[in-house]
Amino acid sequence: MEPTTTTAAQAIVDGVGGADNITALTHCATRLRFELKDAAKVDAAALDANPVVLGSVPQSGDRHQVVIGGAVQSVYSDIMNLPSMKAMGAVSDADVKAAARAKVKGKNAWVDAFFEYLSDSFRPLLGVLLGGSLIIAIAAVLDALGIVPFQGVDRATAAGATWIFWDAMWRSVLYFLPIMVAYNAAKKLNVDPWLGATIMAALFTPEFMSLTNTETFPGTTCTTNPTLGTESCVATIFGLPMQLNGYGGQVFVPLMMVALLAVVYRFLKKVFPENVQMVFVPFLSMLVMIPLTAFLIGPLGIWLGTGLGAGLAWLNTSAPMIFAILIPLIYPFLVPLGLHWPLNALMLANIQTLGYDFIQGPMGAWNFACFGATAGVLYLAARDKDMVMRQTATGALAAGLFGGISEPSLYGIHLRYKRIYPRMLAGCLAGGLTIGILGTLFTSGDVRGVTTGAFAFTSLLTIPVFNPIWIYVVSIAIAFVVAMVAVMFSGYKDPEAPVEELSATEATSAPAVTAPATTAPAAPAASGTSEVFSPVAGTVVSLDDVEDKVFTSRTLGEGVGVIPANGQFVSPVSGTVATVTKTAHAYGIKTDAGLEVLVHIGIDTVRMKGEGFTSRVEKGQQVTAGDPLADVDLDAVRAAGFDTTTMVTITNTKALRTAGGEVHPLAGRDAAVGEAIIQVTR
Repeated sequence: MEPTTTTAAQAIVDGVGGADNITALTHCATRLRFELKDAAKVDAAALDANPVVLGSVPQSGDRHQVVIGGAVQSVYSDIMNLPSMKAMGAVSDADVKAAARAKVKGKNAWVDAFFEYLSDSFRPLLGVLLGGSLIIAIAAVLDALGIVPFQGVDRATAAGATWIFWDAMWRSVLYFLPIMVAYNAAKKLNVDPWLGATIMAALFTPEFMSLTNTETFPGTTCTTNPTLGTESCVATIFGLPMQLNGYGGQVFVPLMMVALLAVVYRFLKKVFPENVQMVFVPFLSMLVMIPLTAFLIGPLGIWLGTGLGAGLAWLNTSAPMIFAILIPLIYPFLVPLGLHWPLNALMLANIQTLGYDFIQGPMGAWNFACFGATAGVLYLAARDKDMVMRQTATGALAAGLFGGISEPSLYGIHLRYKRIYPRMLAGCLAGGLTIGILGTLFTSGDVRGVTTGAFAFTSLLTIPVFNPIWIYVVSIAIAFVVAMVAVMFSGYKDPEAPVEELSATEATSAPAVTAPATTAPAAPAASGTSEVFSPVAGTVVSLDDVEDKVFTSRTLGEGVGVIPANGQFVSPVSGTVATVTKTAHAYGIKTDAGLEVLVHIGIDTVRMKGEGFTSRVEKGQQVTAGDPLADVDLDAVRAAGFDTTTMVTITNTKALRTAGGEVHPLAGRDAAVGEAIIQVTR
């Protein structure tokens, strides 16, 4: 029976060392972010064994991330509602962050802190950014169908007031984005968020914007950037030149401003006593930071964003093929590490500076290659009747295709099976190459490849925001199909370790080792009756009585469990040793008659990392029933807290039954070595 969400939430808390070990907890779109007193208390294996957890990611110092997927909000709520969490006053709510950065240990702590600063400055805005992208997607569809003209210089007259208002609904998100980012960034650095928002908002007031009027202010001069086509004005303020820019949509400016504001803010709080801080700290912060932002930080942020954008625009124009291939190939490595936020910031800067972005088009090739690989896994899971993987892949695929969210696919599937990434990269390469070729052939001038005027999560719903839409559709379709077909035909399970997904616990506690070699169970080659003998003396039990839900569910075929009386294990059949795990706890043997027999010694014993296990065979070796297979120190297994029950299953049971055969377990008795415990009829 599946655990309740409350039970799963408590298991997560226990997995990070208990409520007393948590100092702060927040969440993003897919992950729980824990700040812990002692990260050494984290039980990664227990976390990964939790059915609601897609994976766990240790950070530097005492931080740990637990990947949940789309259900993160409900899991977060369940955790915060636990009695153990309510009892401890140190735990924060959704607005409280990991505060004491000075306590963070580790040589890469500053890197983690930097990217968390970027992430948490944007993360709360993902919902409105996605909402805005869907609003513009509807506008793009209406414009493409000739119903409402949203494009062109005369669109205000042609579209009418109603649809211009519709246009304002999504532009509001982009235009006031710097104020929103400043608010979140200030919260992240434990500064009054309204102070950060106020300083940024000063550059959006009608008074500030009016300074660009050369008729009203003759001292103001304006020039046009010949490369970007943008206008830049300079006004004289307090006798000093101030560069005037439109700050709508800018993200580098608020990020830089708040970082400096945090220094000023903390200094002022030390200088003034608490009873006057409410007045003088905001007052002096504004007095210092608004001019500093207008004179220095704003122009510097514009220069930084424009420079990076112009550099990438040059690469996209000069070498569109390289650019289109590079973007989808680097994203699969940036996203799992959270290093993609700078590129997201550049996308937003491009939209504001250039009026369009050229990164998201090639990025779509990566996203749809990711989703295609998930679709391939879903096909194989449905074919093999793997209920657990089918449910995981279905949820991940839905989150990807309709939400543009890749984390459920990455952490739930792709990072656990090392065969998937090369196949997914093939899809990324194919999609990027397609954009590069078609973009080179059918686009020209300063705008090459696929562009968009909105910050869009690359999903099926946002396809209309890309232009040329047909190049984008062809490219993402090719990326999706190539990755899907590659996984479907080559499988996603590691041929070197066919039994490492044997239990939910093992599959996640040892993610580097994955599942069966064959993409489809081999059909038996002969008819009649075959017997599988006991590999060890002991008590034979039904798989229903085995404390491992994967074996109990018969995901790895029908068979029995044997409670061993000693540690001398022999081969239960004659055949070829197909696989031997590095930890020597599991063996796959294929008989000449086509049976695929698995011997798995103990439950979750992969976590012993081979201690107490000695293999007596090698992969590819021919064995006869009764030949030595392994020597195991059962006392060491028990002392480590693991169940010694040994599972013996026919992993190609489905193929046997499809061919009219059947597997008959002979459980409920004691058996000697070499005594039949399974009969197979065909």
